[in-house]
Order: sequence, then structure tokens, then C-alpha cells
Amino acid sequence: MTRIPEAEGRRWLAQAEEDMDSARLLLTGGKNYLVCFLAQQIAEKAIKAYLYFKGQEMVIGHSIEVLCRQSAAFDRIFERLRGDVSTLDMFYIPTRYPNGLPDSIPARVFNKKSATDALELASRVVGAVKKLMGPPAE
Repeated sequence: MTRIPEAEGRRWLAQAEEDMDSARLLLTGGKNYLVCFLAQQIAEKAIKAYLYFKGQEMVIGHSIEVLCRQSAAFDRIFERLRGDVSTLDMFYIPTRYPNGLPDSIPARVFNKKSATDALELASRVVGAVKKLMGPPAE
């Protein structure tokens, strides 16, 4: 089914914002590894929201760095963001699987600082996307 680009973009952005709310709750509960993972997911969904908003019909992949490069074709802000927020890519696997870390588990490795920093990066992405997409059409 082909979706209207603006509607599809806003749908993805709404989920990114819901994930942000959840990540904030997890941060207060000390679930830092999950916050780091969700930060990566939030940024991924927000950038995909922008790409769908711009008319892309299928956006595949999970890399923040790659998605920023794709988005930079529409707006240079993603080129500037890419250098900072692409570090979120390191949270895609190690935050979820014990075999992504040497001799430990995600719950023991990721701390409050890594979670807070990751959430701040994700927030920057969401803010940029919201600004670029503007308010919903009436």
C-alpha cells in the first residue's frame, strides 16, 4: 500500500517521540543499556520519518550514519549532525546481546552517562526532524 509521504513521515516521528518518552522513564529506573538501545532506535525512526516525509517509498537499514548521509541529499543539516549522532550506531547490537560484549552483559556495561549522552543525541535528531517537517498540514 502506498502511503501519503507526509502522513507516513509523521507516523514514524510519532513513534520516535513515544520511544523518547519510554527512554526517559527507563533512565529514571536505571535501565541504562535499554536507554542506549532506544536512543539508537529513536534517531533511526526520526531520520526514517524525514526520508518518508520527503517521499522515499522504502527506507531500509539501521545505521544512523548511513541514514544521515541519505537525508543530507535533502538537507545539509544531516551532514552536520552525522558527525555527532552516528556514534549511536555503536548501541545497536552491544546493548542487546551478551555476545556483543567481551565477558559481560549490557546491563553491567552501560552507565548513566552513556545513557544520558545517547538520549541527548537522539533528542537532537528528533528536534532537527521536527523543525524540518514543520507543523502538520491542516
